[in-house]
Amino acid sequence: MSISESTRRRVKVSDVDTLEIVVEPVPEVLEDEALVSLLVSGVCGSDTHALRGHHPVMKPPYYPGHEVVGIVEAVGSAVTNVKVGDRVTPEPTLPCGECKMCRTGRENICDNLGFFGCGFREGGMADLFTVPADRLHIVPAGMTDKQAAIIEPLATPVHAVRLAGDLTGKTVAVLGGGTIGLLVLAAAKYHGARAVVMTDMLEQKREHALKAGADAVFDAASPTLVADIHEFFSETADVVFDCVSIQPTIDSAFALTGKGGTVVVVGVPQRPVTVPLPAMQDMQVKLQGAATYLAEDYAEAIEIIAAGGVDEDIIITNTFPLERAADAFTASLTGLEVKVLVTP
Repeated sequence: MSISESTRRRVKVSDVDTLEIVVEPVPEVLEDEALVSLLVSGVCGSDTHALRGHHPVMKPPYYPGHEVVGIVEAVGSAVTNVKVGDRVTPEPTLPCGECKMCRTGRENICDNLGFFGCGFREGGMADLFTVPADRLHIVPAGMTDKQAAIIEPLATPVHAVRLAGDLTGKTVAVLGGGTIGLLVLAAAKYHGARAVVMTDMLEQKREHALKAGADAVFDAASPTLVADIHEFFSETADVVFDCVSIQPTIDSAFALTGKGGTVVVVGVPQRPVTVPLPAMQDMQVKLQGAATYLAEDYAEAIEIIAAGGVDEDIIITNTFPLERAADAFTASLTGLEVKVLVTP
C-alpha cells in the first residue's frame, strides 16, 4: 500500500445493525504514532455484539478492527521502537499511565482506558490506520499473517489462565467453544492442565474443540452435563472458565467446581447474572473476572503460537476482503464460524 494515496477505505459501524465502508483522507501521523497498512484483521465477538447493540460498553458509531496485523508505512518524529517495513500487531488497550491501576501494573483495567478499534478514533479495518507506536509489537519473522492474527485473541485467554493460578495437574472445564474458548483450551494445555473438557450447544463447535485438543466435549444443553463431566474427571473441576457468561453457564460453572475451586469469567456478559453466594462462601469458591491482557500476556501468546500450541487452520475458518466486511460480520454472527478475517 503506497502512502502517496490521499484517501483510504475503512469500516464504520455507524448505527446498530448498520455497517458501511467509508472513504476518507489518510490521517495525519502524530509524533508518537505509526501509520500502518492492513494485512489481516479479525472479527471479534465484541465487534458483532456492538453491531447488534448488545455490548455493555461499545456503542455505535465506532471503527472496528483491534485484532490486526499490518506493515509500518510511516512513523512520527518521536517514534523509536518500530520502523518503516516492520510487520506489527497492536496491543489495542490505551492506558493513561497515571491512574491507580496503571501505577500498580494493571494497565488493562486503567481508570481512563481507551481501546484501539473499540471506540477510539481509529480502528484496524482500514487500508491504512494510525496507532500509538508504543502499543505495537513486532511479529516474529517465522510467523505467518494468519498465525499473527491470533496473537491478540490468544492474549485474553493467556491473561485469564494466569489469573486462575497454577494449572499444573488440574482438571479444567471450558464453557463455550468459540474462539476464546478454543484459545483458553490452548493456554490451559500449555500451562500443564491434566485434563481439559469443553462444552457447547453446537455439535460443529464441539467437533472443533476435539480437533483443537480437548480431552472430551459435552453438549451444554444436556440435563446430565454436570454429572457427566464429574464422571469424566472422577472428581469436581478444579477450574472452570466461563467464555459465554450468561445465567445458564454461570450456573453450570458453580455446579461443576467443587470446594476450593475457581470460576473465571472470560466472556463479556451482556447483562447481569446471579451467583449462588451461599455455596460460594460455604465451599470457598473463588470467582475471578478476567479482562483483556497485559504486555506479558502478548509475549506469552506469541510464545505459544511459535511453539505450535495453536492450529491456525482450526481457529481461522473464513476470510473476506475489506469491501465485503458486512459479509464477514454476518458470517461471524451465524455461530458456525470460529474466527473470520478481513483482508485488504
